[in-house]
Amino acid sequence: MNPRDPSQLPRRDFLKGAVASSAVAASVSVRAAESTRTDNLIVDENRRPGATDWQLTRVRVDGDGFRSPWIEGYCSRQSVMAGEQLDIMVSTNPARKFRLEIFRMGYYGGRGARLMSTLGAFKSQTQPTPNPSEKNLHECQWEPTVRYTVPKDWPSGVYLGRLTTLPKGAEPYWQSYVIFVVRDERPADILFQTSDNTWQAYNRWPNNYSIYTHPQGNQGPWADVSFDRPYGREAQFNGVVNDPLTVGSGEFLPFEFPLAYWLEKHGYDVSYCTNSDMLAPDRGAKCKTFISVGHDEYWDLRQFQSVEKMRDAGVSLLFLSGNSVCWVTPFRDSSRGAANRIIFRGGPYGAENEYAVNRHRDHGPFPHRGPDEGLLMGARNVEPVNGGGDWIIAKDDHWIFEDAGVSNGDAIPGLIGWEYHGQPADIPGLEVVAGGTAWQGGVNPQQWTATVYPGPKGNFVFNAATIFWAQGLSSPPGHVLPWSHWNRPHGPDERVQQITHNLLRRAIHG
Repeated sequence: MNPRDPSQLPRRDFLKGAVASSAVAASVSVRAAESTRTDNLIVDENRRPGATDWQLTRVRVDGDGFRSPWIEGYCSRQSVMAGEQLDIMVSTNPARKFRLEIFRMGYYGGRGARLMSTLGAFKSQTQPTPNPSEKNLHECQWEPTVRYTVPKDWPSGVYLGRLTTLPKGAEPYWQSYVIFVVRDERPADILFQTSDNTWQAYNRWPNNYSIYTHPQGNQGPWADVSFDRPYGREAQFNGVVNDPLTVGSGEFLPFEFPLAYWLEKHGYDVSYCTNSDMLAPDRGAKCKTFISVGHDEYWDLRQFQSVEKMRDAGVSLLFLSGNSVCWVTPFRDSSRGAANRIIFRGGPYGAENEYAVNRHRDHGPFPHRGPDEGLLMGARNVEPVNGGGDWIIAKDDHWIFEDAGVSNGDAIPGLIGWEYHGQPADIPGLEVVAGGTAWQGGVNPQQWTATVYPGPKGNFVFNAATIFWAQGLSSPPGHVLPWSHWNRPHGPDERVQQITHNLLRRAIHG
């Protein structure tokens, strides 16, 4: 099998979709979809001055590389509405005063963030590292250091709080982030869901304790993880991302910020939410498009049901992500009664498909089994699910490739990874628009497929089949390209940008 020939993928529709192309267009015409709103909040917001200094400058992580005890913190909630209170728990060791600067992440003339508020100096204390409880749960019960009411005029977005110690004498300062989302309930063209369940699943704070590090095995239901703890340094397995300057911000900067930056650059009308905000369909039903981005592996079953209902009501779904909707991830309350603060790997999605049955057999027993995610996304999680490859065009006459200047067999280098989707679902009207082979460093080949299928009300569902899709859209300040299995995306690509514009134009305008 030729891994660069998508016509060899095992699906008849894939063969039918590969038609000969005329000459490759001489240039790529990138046209953004105009917002349906005349009072575009995002356009107005990005006219405001951006911050020249929002990134971390001085970061220090401990000997194990999972935390920054010199200053670290977490927020009391994954998301808040403007006007609501947010508690921020901070620990410094040794105890130091610190300053808190809060930034909204966006485009802002290419600077990537706007300074919203500077707070402090605050006194801090060294707060206790929790002892592991049942299932290795590390749940901090720190006292609030900053109790902040989010101003009513703050727009929805992803917000980073930069914590900076104020040193004594000639001592250096140290920094880390906290992260939260400001959500709203307004109608919007696009709803951008952060993949923060997955950030937390991989978070190894304080000392190598994540969903993946329980002694009984790294794929079973053995470990619980809490949002009541700081995000450690973003250091994904296999060295996918190893950037200490992300400490405290989860996976947002490497996997998701390039999409947010690009959407706001082009003035798309976008609102933001977290995984935990999608337990009912109401918020998404007010939008025209729902986007899953980056590494969106862990979904509560209620999220799945919500997004199904949104699709059936006419919302278009864009899975600009890979390894998505892989594990049923029930939420439960914290020990103090805060909602949706503890998660665990409850069982595989996939219904009775062979890969789900095998996961249950090999890594369980699990208390849950989710439905077939392929019937929602168009393509599924497969085994092996990780590797890397090129994103290869298979149906160049499809509307998603309009003005993209591509022909069948053209490859966008390195765009497949770190994980992906394959095995298209049997859905009426589903088309495979791209596909090829992913490799684990030259071994263990697996077929991946990008798909589109029609929804019931003129909407559609697109599956890009890769965690790395956003890497082809932009490379904003503070962003470092990921890599995996000796494979690396090349950064912004006009073809990826045009395809995404086409998808959004159709989703927003029909």
